[in-house]
Amino acid sequence: MDYRRFFEDAIDQLHAEKRYRVFANLERIVGKFPRALWRSAEDTREITVWCSNDYLGMGQHPKVIAAMHDASSRMGSGAGGTRNISGNNHPLVELEAELADLHDKEAGLVFTSGFVSNEASISTIARLLPNCLIFSDELNHASMIEGVKRSGAEKRIFRHNDLAHLEELLKAAGRERAKLIVFESVYSMDGDIAPIDAIADLAEKYNAMTYIDEVHAVGMYGERGGGITDREGLSHRIDIIEGTLAKAFGTLGGYITGPKSVIDAVRSYAPGFIFTTALPPVIAAAATESIRHLKVSQEERRLHQQQAQLTKHVLAQANLPVMPSETHIVPVHVGDPELCKKASDRLLEKHGIYIQPINYPTVPRGTERLRITPTPFHSNELIVELKDALVEVWTALGIPFSTGEATPVEASDRVVTLAVSKAGG
Repeated sequence: MDYRRFFEDAIDQLHAEKRYRVFANLERIVGKFPRALWRSAEDTREITVWCSNDYLGMGQHPKVIAAMHDASSRMGSGAGGTRNISGNNHPLVELEAELADLHDKEAGLVFTSGFVSNEASISTIARLLPNCLIFSDELNHASMIEGVKRSGAEKRIFRHNDLAHLEELLKAAGRERAKLIVFESVYSMDGDIAPIDAIADLAEKYNAMTYIDEVHAVGMYGERGGGITDREGLSHRIDIIEGTLAKAFGTLGGYITGPKSVIDAVRSYAPGFIFTTALPPVIAAAATESIRHLKVSQEERRLHQQQAQLTKHVLAQANLPVMPSETHIVPVHVGDPELCKKASDRLLEKHGIYIQPINYPTVPRGTERLRITPTPFHSNELIVELKDALVEVWTALGIPFSTGEATPVEASDRVVTLAVSKAGG
């Protein structure tokens, strides 16, 4: 049997569907975020990254880098093993206390990634609840879906942010059965927000636990950066708040926060925690410093929202098909996987702009897009450069613009100067 052929066929299938993924060879430059070096077969060029999840640029903040350097000089690089074998390195203890405080919870638990924290926590919580029935939003992240699957529990999928459908399913389950509602605060591909307060109401009405994924909101929303639940004063209404250290906090790792009993149970029963080497002390120390800074500093969040809104405005005024978004995420619709890849390639090769194409299965077929994530460090001038590049690419590749009275170039020429001046550029 030619085993290798099965894998070659699988890759050929991705090529045939125009969704084979190619990763650019990039090297971030300290002090020049969002600039990076792109290493291709031909040469090395400096380009601008427009799709980083380091939303606030904290991965290059002097305080965060200094905390990492200090920890490495005192404790070295690695953690030395699982926490079960090597114990808790002290920076992890501090980090978990900081996270519990961030979300006003009794305890926190750190994992090696946001994917692992969702997969391990959801599966473990549902397994420990007798005859648990899970209610999962249809657009939940793959890590949450995997956690639901691995739990072995029965599940019900409710239509995205559809409260009536969720209530219908909860009512059918009855109040006495153990129930877990899992959903996100900010959905990363569309940039919309869950009706958290209303979901909490339903959870109370039908006696269900709640588990929210705040990975695309922590650090960026709320008075202290606790996410949408922080901004809306709802942390106390959600049982488990999950988040990441790898996006707005600029480091690595995932976590959950909640009641001590639940956190301790996950710590004691989840294979994804027990048998995984702990997060290194240098990462934990850097993450703690990032969280502490964003608990008190509003400037990063203010500038972030300003530049995200300006980006949406400038691109929309150029008749580019900006998809509706309530948050900092700026999706631009392409609608075809091959064109999406070509648009990404042309932006990089011709304009020195990196935006990774988003194709199926990350988004439904026919909704392929470029997902743009402005940061406080994307200046007004960079926004104008992005607009000009996208207009050129859309025109060259024949990608449909949004319908409007003005042509793309006319709209952009008329509006950009005013928009930039209003933003202080």
